[in-house]
Amino acid sequence: MKTSEFDYDLPHELIAQTPVEPRDSSRLMVIDLASEGIEHRHFCNLPEYLKPGDVLVINESRVIPARLFGAREGSGGKIEALLLHPKTDRSWEALVKPGRRCPVGAKIRFGPDLTATVMAKTATGGRILEFAYDGDFNAVLEELGETPLPSYIKARLENKERYQTVYAKIKGSAAAPTAGLHFTTGLLDRIRAMGIAIVPLVLHVGVDTFRPVQAADIRDHEMHSEYYCLTEEHAEAINLCKENGGRVIAVGTTVVRTLETLGRSGKAGAGSGRTDLFIYPGFQFKIVDGIVTNFHLPQSSLLMLVSAFAGLDLIKRAYQVAVSHNYRFFSFGDAMLLIGKQ
Repeated sequence: MKTSEFDYDLPHELIAQTPVEPRDSSRLMVIDLASEGIEHRHFCNLPEYLKPGDVLVINESRVIPARLFGAREGSGGKIEALLLHPKTDRSWEALVKPGRRCPVGAKIRFGPDLTATVMAKTATGGRILEFAYDGDFNAVLEELGETPLPSYIKARLENKERYQTVYAKIKGSAAAPTAGLHFTTGLLDRIRAMGIAIVPLVLHVGVDTFRPVQAADIRDHEMHSEYYCLTEEHAEAINLCKENGGRVIAVGTTVVRTLETLGRSGKAGAGSGRTDLFIYPGFQFKIVDGIVTNFHLPQSSLLMLVSAFAGLDLIKRAYQVAVSHNYRFFSFGDAMLLIGKQ
């Protein structure tokens, strides 16, 4: 299957630059996979498509201030680093630019109390940085780091919490699990009151998730890996839902990848680790019955995932409808609900 099949035309002005308020006032495109019908609603209407016995699975990962600005010691050349995930207590895999200024052995100063040495290059062009600092690294990062908004967002974000979900708890993501940005605490309370369990897991999002697939044939694409964790208690809640005929609704592609990684036997398993599961058309879903998601970049692995769930032709039609109805796209944009089982 060719990567070019997952392309579409998007007017630049439809790329959302700022979030709407309140969060759940964003638009919601509802797609019934059985009838292939499309409805236009708002996110606050989501509970109308849920029913008692369903389980809503959310990703509690929290975005860290992972973007650091510094200078190479000696030359003084400016360096930008984006932390992806820790390798040891003091070393991280990171993207750096310009890469030519960061050979192995180079030292970078990010602040008076934070320096890093380039220890190695990664296979994907990143760097392994070993940090030197005093005290708690998280505190240092909170002081010096910036929230790593996607490159297509040009507007300044006044409230950094707006790029966090209201339920974000576990620090570790380099980008937000954006499908969850539409939820308010009030909306979550309404869903719980309907007899719908809200089950958390963690998948720490890496920025490579959002990048277009470069391989001409999608089968040649190599996914990066991301850390996940699902507890025994919460795996049991998901399995009980399935056993009782309920639906598992995943909030975001990160949740889909975690559940399908742990559910290849047909039941959700508990555990933690790293997943590089690449979901594209032809994939057989074992756990997920519905997906809450945002609109995704052309030729991205995320667009391929939702196409695997709903079918490429239906997703292409949905995106054409979204453009014609002036939906807002990407991180701060509008949402989509894909329901595969009534």
